Amino acid sequence: MHLDPDSTAVVVVDMQNGFCHPDGSLYAPGSEAAVSPCASLVDRAHDADVPVVFTRDVHPPEQFEDAHYYDEFDRWGEHVLEGSWEAELVEELDPTEGDLVVVKHTYDAFHQTQLEGWLESHGIDDLVICGTLANVCVLHTASSAGLRDYRPILVEDAIGAIEDDHREYALDHAEFLFGEVTDSDAIELAG
Repeated sequence: MHLDPDSTAVVVVDMQNGFCHPDGSLYAPGSEAAVSPCASLVDRAHDADVPVVFTRDVHPPEQFEDAHYYDEFDRWGEHVLEGSWEAELVEELDPTEGDLVVVKHTYDAFHQTQLEGWLESHGIDDLVICGTLANVCVLHTASSAGLRDYRPILVEDAIGAIEDDHREYALDHAEFLFGEVTDSDAIELAG
């Protein structure tokens, strides 16, 4: 799968201590296993001058105090609180100058963030998506991308999940409705 470096970005979803580190409150071994493949994709992107976007799921402690229905703390417990170690990206995925870091407050990285405007201003059409969790933030970000007419390409060996069934569901759903699924070896980012 050859991708044009001038119109492609690698999007790394929520590879944060709270999800990927054994001391994180929402740690999943599948998320930790995705760290190395994500880091490899980022290195390849940097080598090819392909833009890299990191998303960080961050919650102010009071975010859901006035919630009518949507309350992630009710569903998941308090996690990745603003300013906490949990909210930081894992050590292996330290953004470099020129990378975009998008702070989001929900599953979808496009919701009330600068992501879409940044992609438009950089002429990006194709999004190579990796990160965690497959059936939560990866799926919602990828579906939002597809609905905005970006080409979401989910990299199955660089996507973490709590359960393997969750990853399979998310990838099947994405491929059926709005995106493509491949593995990292099939992606060519060079010009």
